[in-house]
Amino acid sequence: MVEELRNIHRQVLSNGLTVISEEMKHLRSISIGIWIKTGSRDEDPQVNGLSHFIEHMVFKGTRHRSAEAIARQVDSIGGNLDAFTAKECVCFNIKVLDEHLPIAMDVLADLVLNPVFAVEDIVRERRVILEEIKMDEDSPEYLVHEIFTQNFWKDHPLGKPILGTKETVKGFEQPAVLDLYGKRFTPGNIIISAAGNLDHNQFVDLVVKHFDQMKSVKNGFHRSVPKIVPRITLRNKKSLEQVQICLGVPSHPIAHEKRFASYVLNTLLGGGMSSRLFQNIRERQGLAYSIYSDLNPYRDTGCLSVYAGTSRESAFKVVQSIVSEFNKLKTEALSDEE
Repeated sequence: MVEELRNIHRQVLSNGLTVISEEMKHLRSISIGIWIKTGSRDEDPQVNGLSHFIEHMVFKGTRHRSAEAIARQVDSIGGNLDAFTAKECVCFNIKVLDEHLPIAMDVLADLVLNPVFAVEDIVRERRVILEEIKMDEDSPEYLVHEIFTQNFWKDHPLGKPILGTKETVKGFEQPAVLDLYGKRFTPGNIIISAAGNLDHNQFVDLVVKHFDQMKSVKNGFHRSVPKIVPRITLRNKKSLEQVQICLGVPSHPIAHEKRFASYVLNTLLGGGMSSRLFQNIRERQGLAYSIYSDLNPYRDTGCLSVYAGTSRESAFKVVQSIVSEFNKLKTEALSDEE
């Protein structure tokens, strides 16, 4: 069977904005993403969480559409509109039938280019984010990962929470929102990607129509490489039935030449039901219901972490077993079958 070549095109506009598309003629849908190439790790400590806050705020209304009008227009074409903030990017995305591409681009571009950031919306959204933080803190699995990350890259923006803290979120005001938006949402910092039943040149024309008026701006917010700090951190929460454990080691950055080996290693360590951790700690010893490993690569560092939820009595044995699996990876060759 001959593998079909992927039809991927990349183009940089005169103002520095990058357009990438993949034509997939066997589909009837198109997915579009507008990616901002900086996230929570590029924030100053006093505005930790502001990227995520701006991601929420663009949906509250633009110069041309109210929040309800945005929702109605997307629903009227059966589209799926979403967004997320990560450590190193913010993404606004939409999926629609191919015939609705012009409307989808119009709504998505409006969100990114024309947000109002009204003062009353900012006050209301602060309350929403504070509830989101409380909801996450009520999830022990989320909380243990957050405590782990904050201590793994201690005192570096990469270790700070994407949502921010109760203290930082309460301080968000319109000037700070406008300032960060002005610095981040610049053409050289934006990638617009699309995949599905589309024509690359027509898609570029659509992007140019909406984004060509953006002026290129120089920005320099890529920070220092974080130092990894070995430590043991404990947090007592009496209301929980289980001990939540997160244990991790440094790993390769996202573009490292050995990244594919990292993904294979993560999969065989704790990436599925046949993985070493699942078979040893859950199946053979019966010490945990949930146990898995996770790979988190970033532009200049990375982390391979293991999570387990277990009883207080079994916690020591679980940690011992995880460390034993790490040692085996270092001292014993992997089998061909694995």
